[in-house]
Formats: sequence, C-alpha cells, structure tokens
Amino acid sequence: METHNTTSPMQFILLGFLHHTNEHTFFLALIWLALVTAVSRNTLLLVLIQVDSSLHTPMHFFLSQLAFMDMCQTLTVVPKMSADCMTPGNRISPVGCGVQIFLSLTMGGAECLLLAVMAYDRYVAICNPLQYPILLRRRVCWGLAAGVWVGAAADALMHSVYTIHLSYCGSKDIEQFFCEIQSLLKLSCSDTSQYETLVIVVAIVVLLMPASIILASYTCILSMVPRMKSTKGKQKALATCSSHLTVVGLFYGSGAFMYMRPSDSHSPEQDKFTPVFYIIVTPVLNPLIYSLRNRDVLGALRKLVGKYRVLQQN
Repeated sequence: METHNTTSPMQFILLGFLHHTNEHTFFLALIWLALVTAVSRNTLLLVLIQVDSSLHTPMHFFLSQLAFMDMCQTLTVVPKMSADCMTPGNRISPVGCGVQIFLSLTMGGAECLLLAVMAYDRYVAICNPLQYPILLRRRVCWGLAAGVWVGAAADALMHSVYTIHLSYCGSKDIEQFFCEIQSLLKLSCSDTSQYETLVIVVAIVVLLMPASIILASYTCILSMVPRMKSTKGKQKALATCSSHLTVVGLFYGSGAFMYMRPSDSHSPEQDKFTPVFYIIVTPVLNPLIYSLRNRDVLGALRKLVGKYRVLQQN
C-alpha cells in the first residue's frame, strides 16, 4: 500500500447525479420521501417486534436485524448526498470517505449474510419443526446475528482501510453520490489490478456462499411443502418463503450487477443509478413486503392501532 504525501489536506469531490435544476430538486424531494418512508416503516417494524410478545420468535428477531440494517444503510448515504445537492463544494475528507465505505459495506455485507441465516431459519421451521426450539434457541440466534455483524464489519474494514491508503495523485472527482470502492480505484495512481481481482473474488464468495445456502434451504422447503397435510400450513409456509425470496431477489440482483462485473464494463450512468436501488428502494420495499405477506406482523399492527385508539378515546 502507498500513502498520499502532500502538504495540504486531500479531499475528494462527490460529483453525484443531482444538480441545481428543477428536475433534480423534484428528484431530491422523492429521495427524501423514500428516506422518511424507509426509516418510519423499518422503525415501526422494530417497535412491533419489540412490544408484541407473539413476534418474539427467531424469524422475527432476524427480521428486526434486517430492518435495522436497511435503516442504517439509507442513513449512511442519503443525508450526505442531500447536503451535497443543496450546498456547493460536495467535498469529503479521506477519513469521511473511509467511514462511509466501511458503514455501507458493513450494512450490505451483513444483509447478504443475514438473508442466508433467515433461509436456514425457514428451513428448520418447516422441515424440522420439532427441532426448531432447540436448533434456534435464543443463544444460537444471538450468536448467528453476532457472526453476521462481525464477519461483515471485518470484510468492510479491510476494504475501507486499503482503499483510503492508496495514492491519489490526479483528479479527486468521484463519479458517484457517495464513496464506494470502484469509483476510488479509478482515481488511484497505484497499481490496483490485483486488488480489483480480490474485490471481485471476495464479492463472489460473499454473494455466492450465502446464495448457495439460500438455494439449498428453499430446495428442501419446496420439496417438503407438497407433503404437508394442512392446507393452512402450506399457505403460511409459501407466503413467508415468497416474501423472503422477493427480498433475496431484490438484494442479490442489484448487488451482483454492481460488484460482480469487471471494472472496465461499468458505465458512469449504471454506477450512479444502481446503488439507488439497493440503498434507497430496497429499504422502502422490504418492510412492506414482509408486513403484507406476514399475518403475525399484520395482527400485531392491528393490536397496536387498537390500543392507540382506546388510549385516544380515554
């Protein structure tokens, strides 16, 4: 690794994709609406899981972790992007850039691993229901959650530290609305060819290993569902699994498109707009997908609204 030697502090400039025009102001308003929606929906989901005892299950515990990750991912990027759009300069220090890379990669990596854990949870619940309370007891759930966070944070720390310690001796303009690895590698005057290969390899491992667990889990689940005697049980299993698979498709689709392609195949337009999907759109959709297809969550929401109405009447 090479360090950057200069007498004045180095700063990057985030070019983003929003400028001071009426169209972009309207688009910024939509992004803020999405931010408020994502934070409020995920916060509501967290509150429901905490206050309703019927949601104190392994599945909903992992769902609360997913809601927290989605909320943090959005808050990591959108406020800074909005400030850059409204004020001139759009500058960010190397330390700030490293922190943003670390937080963004931590949330993205943790969500990737968590989706595999959630698939395993559904596999045990449907295929081995008698063993479910033992295999996914409280201590095991906390251990799995801790492993997800630690693994994602370790991977993110490696990438963020290495990227920021590269030499940047030319343009400091980042063709993106937040700091991310591919954009910084294009600015570096260091030889990053081996590291770019490592990034692709790590992305493949981080994406494909959990994807393999998800595929194996749902292959077993789909083979088990037709053998269920209860029609209600079949419907509940399919509803829960379809929600999870929808979230998996949204997350893995955008992640694979962004990080599993060689850097020379990236276009500036794709690099700018693809992150919008998994940073802003997915956190908005995830709680909606789970709440609409999950009768337990809908029931908890109705009870909470009912309690609030009783308090208002009193």
